[in-house]
Amino acid sequence: MAITLREFREGDAERLVEIANNPVVSQYMVDRFPSPFTRDDADWWIRTGSRSGVTRVIEFGGVFVGSIRAEPGSGEKLNQYEVGYFISEPYWGNGIATEALTLFTDELFKTAGIERLQAWVYIENDASIRVLQKAGFTRESESGSVLYKNGRLFEEYIYPCLRS
Repeated sequence: MAITLREFREGDAERLVEIANNPVVSQYMVDRFPSPFTRDDADWWIRTGSRSGVTRVIEFGGVFVGSIRAEPGSGEKLNQYEVGYFISEPYWGNGIATEALTLFTDELFKTAGIERLQAWVYIENDASIRVLQKAGFTRESESGSVLYKNGRLFEEYIYPCLRS
């Protein structure tokens, strides 16, 4: 599979808007990605938002198909990052997210000096749970109704991966 990870570029805005505005893609995205997601939102994300933490575009065969991001913790959680990702719907089910997460995890453990990478995932998000498990993350805990999105509370799992 031809997966590559790269930084965002100015020319990515239109494609980012297209992917982020698909309701089945955005249903589990963090609120930093507003809905609807406008061209102004994309321009801000590319110039500013994607510059904090570590953010990459996921390309499959040279096509921008998604993104992956890790944000550093602070204080007592300084050596751990939170990871999140999304893939354009037509590319689901091809192992792209798993391969991208595996590449990204390896990159972070080699370059960022972290000990723990973790994801918070909606319990209903079976596809993301499978991605995390295939990429070597293991379920650590389950939280009650702690995620609030679209006027509703959701439960979450926490999936960490430790530096080996």
